[in-house]
Amino acid sequence: MRRLHELFTGTNTSRTTTWFFLPLSAAMASSPSFNSLICCLFLFSASMASAQLTANFYSQTCPTAMSIIRGAVSTAISRERRMGASLLRLHFHDCFVNGCDASVLLDDSATITGEKTARPNVNSIRGFEVVDTIKAQLERACPGVVSCADLLTVAARDATVALGGQTWNVVLGRRDSTTASLAAANSDLPSPFLNLPQLISEFGNKGFSPQEMVTLTGAHEIGQARCGVFKERIYNETNIDPSFALAMQRNCPRTGGDGNLAPLDSTTPTVFDNAFFRNLVNRRGLLHSDQQIYSGGSTNAQVDRYRLNSAAFFTDFGNAMVKMGNLSPLTGTNGQIRTNCRRPN
Repeated sequence: MRRLHELFTGTNTSRTTTWFFLPLSAAMASSPSFNSLICCLFLFSASMASAQLTANFYSQTCPTAMSIIRGAVSTAISRERRMGASLLRLHFHDCFVNGCDASVLLDDSATITGEKTARPNVNSIRGFEVVDTIKAQLERACPGVVSCADLLTVAARDATVALGGQTWNVVLGRRDSTTASLAAANSDLPSPFLNLPQLISEFGNKGFSPQEMVTLTGAHEIGQARCGVFKERIYNETNIDPSFALAMQRNCPRTGGDGNLAPLDSTTPTVFDNAFFRNLVNRRGLLHSDQQIYSGGSTNAQVDRYRLNSAAFFTDFGNAMVKMGNLSPLTGTNGQIRTNCRRPN
């Protein structure tokens, strides 16, 4: 509701779009026409923001930026292939909380409560040292030019490509926030325990269609999850291959072991391909929320399409990532270019 209030009162002055006040009645707010208006305004806001981002934003001010990020990401992944998934996850967890503004990177301080200790983030997001390394290299080459938000956006793309995925064109020009929101991180990041209607609603709140939700869930082609997140599924759910459940139970006991890790894609855990979707068809999704997108509901057909056509998935994934990268960026004179991604200047 706070975001809705800001949308119509213009109180969120840190973003690129200002809205005029519209007096609302309770009946109006609950009407279908009002909901349609909200959707249209959201899409208009997103298009206004993306119009200020460009593919060649750093071509004059830091022409080596893309090669610096690509090289550092490649080095990090060569040392630990899991890092590719970690960098991709950082971008997602950044953009879904008040937009792509690198707020996820801020450490707690006397004046800021960061997002790293939010329930969806603690013991989940990682890779901050890699971000520090990349940022230090960018600062040596082009001091005060490349934002941490853009760094995360490019690193997510380059990490996906390094693990076998298809590239996509990123647009740049985001600036960094000077604050974070622990509350928004706790409320806005989709839970791994959601059912399909809830997933559709959560992603819909960010402007994504059910089809784009399935596409973005494909990020689980790579990465790992903690035992405590999938324990309920492997012991108590029925929509699961029994042999897969048994295999997962060997490293995830019924009691204890909550920090033990298992790959989200048990077939090709460090390759970005389409095996994740084949696993879902075989009832081998690790997370409850993952298996929900192939559970007899409206998204089954899309999972079937992706398991048979990796090229279609790669194309759709790139498009969805571009759209996610356009969520409420700070541009122009809003925000800042942090010299250290962990704290405001």
